[in-house]
Amino acid sequence: NISEDLLIKAKQDGFSDRQIGKLMQSSEADIRNLRLKKNIKPWVKQIDTLAAEYPAITNYLYCTYNGMEHDLKFDDHGVMVLGCGPYHIGSSVEFDWCAVSCIRSLQLLGKKTVVVNHNPETVSTDFDECDRLYFEELSLERILDIYQQEDCNGCVISVGGQIPNNLAVPLYKNGVKILGTDPLQIDR
Repeated sequence: NISEDLLIKAKQDGFSDRQIGKLMQSSEADIRNLRLKKNIKPWVKQIDTLAAEYPAITNYLYCTYNGMEHDLKFDDHGVMVLGCGPYHIGSSVEFDWCAVSCIRSLQLLGKKTVVVNHNPETVSTDFDECDRLYFEELSLERILDIYQQEDCNGCVISVGGQIPNNLAVPLYKNGVKILGTDPLQIDR
């Protein structure tokens, strides 16, 4: 059993639900459920691109447990698009172009877009490509946090390559509405 204060401290110090679960001989899901039950959620902050010289109003976002309020409101209910993350074997610029094409198509349909991608060297992370951009890791915990906070209308995983595809079933089992191929068919 972990106290609320210790759980908050662990989250502020950067421990994931999975890491806390291992330390507590529990599962990532159990720690997440405990954290949400205690209303321990990350705050969404804007990245200050103006070195605090002027108020920064950007769509560059990150999550932190070291905050006291959100920097924005969550009433757009956009469609989440998962990027490819850092380039490596099995993930390349083609996936970034797929993400950009998806984002642009969604916007042409009048949909707001919420992109999660922690690679600043991609076109999909340009300031003018999407409505909201989270520079965050492509992990189950972080995607669920953002998806639930944003109250997204769905999630496109098929344009991000292997990392998002590997998360398809866990996201689906956690209530994320996957747009496109049925997640249970991806690993078939």
